[in-house]
Amino acid sequence: MGNLPADIRFALRSLRRNPGFTATAAGVLAVAIGAAAAVFCVVHAVLLADLPYPHPDRLVRIYNQNSPTNIWALSVVDVQALQDDHQSFEAFGALRYTSFAMSGAGDPEQIRGARVSAGFFSTLGVRAAAGRLTSPSDETPGAPLVAVVTDGFARRHFGTATEALGKTLNLDGIPSSIVGVLPRGVDDLAGFRVPVWVALKLPIPTRRGPFGYAGIARLNSGVTLGDAGVELAALGQRVFPIWQASFQDKNARYSAFELRRTIVGDSGKQLALFGGAVVLVLLVAIANVATLMLVRATARAHELSVRATLGATRARLARLVIAECLVLTAGAAGAGLGLASFAIRAIGVIAPDLPRVNGLTLDLSTTLVAVGLAIVSGLLISLSPVAGVVRGSLAQWRSDMRRSGGTKEVHAVRGFLVSAEFALAVPLLLAAALLGQSFLRLQQVNPGYDPDRGFSIAVNLPASRYADSTVQSFWRSAEARVKETPGVVAVGLTTSPPPDNGGDVNNFDLVAHPVSSGAPQPVAPWPMVSPGFFGSLGVPLLEGRLITDADTAANSPVLVVSRSWANHYFPHEPVIGQRLISGGCTTCPPDVVVGVVGDVKYEGLAGNGEGVYTPLVQNGVIRNATLIVRTAAAPESFIKPVTEALRSLDPQLPLAGVSLHEGLREALADPGRWTRILSAFAITALGLSAIGIFGLMSYVVRRQRREIGVRLALGAEPRQITGMIVGRGMRYVGAGTLAGLGLALLEARWIGALLYGVGPRDPAMILSVTLLLVFAAGVACLLPGLRASRIKPLEAISSD
Repeated sequence: MGNLPADIRFALRSLRRNPGFTATAAGVLAVAIGAAAAVFCVVHAVLLADLPYPHPDRLVRIYNQNSPTNIWALSVVDVQALQDDHQSFEAFGALRYTSFAMSGAGDPEQIRGARVSAGFFSTLGVRAAAGRLTSPSDETPGAPLVAVVTDGFARRHFGTATEALGKTLNLDGIPSSIVGVLPRGVDDLAGFRVPVWVALKLPIPTRRGPFGYAGIARLNSGVTLGDAGVELAALGQRVFPIWQASFQDKNARYSAFELRRTIVGDSGKQLALFGGAVVLVLLVAIANVATLMLVRATARAHELSVRATLGATRARLARLVIAECLVLTAGAAGAGLGLASFAIRAIGVIAPDLPRVNGLTLDLSTTLVAVGLAIVSGLLISLSPVAGVVRGSLAQWRSDMRRSGGTKEVHAVRGFLVSAEFALAVPLLLAAALLGQSFLRLQQVNPGYDPDRGFSIAVNLPASRYADSTVQSFWRSAEARVKETPGVVAVGLTTSPPPDNGGDVNNFDLVAHPVSSGAPQPVAPWPMVSPGFFGSLGVPLLEGRLITDADTAANSPVLVVSRSWANHYFPHEPVIGQRLISGGCTTCPPDVVVGVVGDVKYEGLAGNGEGVYTPLVQNGVIRNATLIVRTAAAPESFIKPVTEALRSLDPQLPLAGVSLHEGLREALADPGRWTRILSAFAITALGLSAIGIFGLMSYVVRRQRREIGVRLALGAEPRQITGMIVGRGMRYVGAGTLAGLGLALLEARWIGALLYGVGPRDPAMILSVTLLLVFAAGVACLLPGLRASRIKPLEAISSD
């Protein structure tokens, strides 16, 4: 250890004398270490770190479930049953995600929010930073509406947390007093990221559904998920017969899942993909720099031999090499941490929907990981040069280095490292190519409607200003007023605009083909629409008729279904006239299918296009709906006059128009982001691999300059020399590519779930990636080959 400072000083001087090598090697490693550190930071926050609540391992979320894959939210009936009877739980709380039309804190706006029971906060163990949280007394009928807001919301609208206390927000037209402010940074509770939390007042249920509540519970100390499952199953059996008339699925039960698991969801698959990608990039970078270090060791053979002659031991020489590698990787780690800090912030912007990434910053654990990666990288990079120093005769090693650029072992290691770079690049490139092809296929999907010259406006009618009896009148007036706007071709209303259905689904049973007793009923997207909806989206009528103004609550309930739905449930029978029992309501009159329309993507662009449409006016009082407007020209010029037309009916409504194309872009945002990120990793790996083979073949040409000169002097054609160099390099590339294809086949098992319209072993994609690699490597080998063909024989032979 006494020589360590001297070794470090020597390493620094040595690296300063070779700025080109130092900058290249450190830059390559900095990018790789920075990317690895950033991905680790995100993976740690999302998948590994404890939830920020006391005893997070005891927190669970409760759902309804009737099969391993069919899981859905709770209803008012379920929430009340769980509140009244939960021996396994220390506490239980409920939440309903919603949105509010907010006024009283600046211009009217539509904000995300949640209605929560007092038990929700106590279950999580959250406390207010200022004021108080909601209490059971706030949930009683007639109690004033109170709200808890995040610190960020309070500061944006009122200046400070304390100034927000006591202020009044108009939420859906109802005055709501701010009684508490959450601690700074706490804006995501149990996976729900909203700025305003309002006391939950449960309505009196008339049937088992509808379902839309989240149940959060804290297990008693010593109680396992299995124990809770037994109690929940018994509770479900007690609840079922009470509400059997409106819910006939006796197989449905209450199920508890770890809260962490429900928050993470499918994010683990995406993060695993990028975690694997960044590991591959790091390995490619290590192989690349290790190749450079071998080349550098060749150039330093004379220096190391002289040191040995003057008495330096093999251990001393090995320590010098290791010190230089570690100093190099330490500098790379420092630069990589700077890149990681930027990348972490960028991830929060690029992928805001990833759980628990809001406000993520570089922390101690990420810094330690970067340091660890630097140490491991330095040791791996030093293995080959150190092996050359400590094995065999130094004199012989020096002779071999000077004569041919290295011993046979060194040549083999260099070839292996370059081949390894291509082997590691193949699965990255193939994954990026597959995701890219999948993304292209998604972009080509017909959403089932015409997004040109169309836009939407979400409207929320607050109960405080709109009595139940006036809601339908407003919707009729709104459609009529908008249709009078010059340039508007069609207008319609829906509770669920495509392409991403916001949970507006319903269960049903076919009168002609009922499910067996107690079996789960099928579900489908179930938007409520006005008669003008189909025209506003350009959805074609294929059979029967559309919904009309005559389909009111006073008449028999009717439905219009999509072609895919009709083909699925009535493949060999006429669908017009078929009857359905919807929502499990056996006492309600059956719904009758009166028309078939084209498929519309309601469950994402990769969905199957099934859907059932029901008249808006036949479903009670609907306060939240979206206007779909079709115009004669580009929609951007019509958003303002249409908004003004609606505000002429009610100036307090928060309104914002969004083009239908923007909705499609949002549906493609996530797959587009992931494709671009993985492509960046893949291009980095390809670039490093190409640089690696270029550097190796350039070095070969430089070290074998005399031999090439002799060949040319003896009559070899320049193209033969070029072919010799290119052929040698491509042998390394070929071996690496074949090994990489084997690795790529292994990744097919878990990338398939992320693809649409293309298989994980698609031959065209495999061929394309192989050709791309061969082309990039061929160009990288051709440049040194051309340089070799231009060597002047006499100059080369006479040079030392």
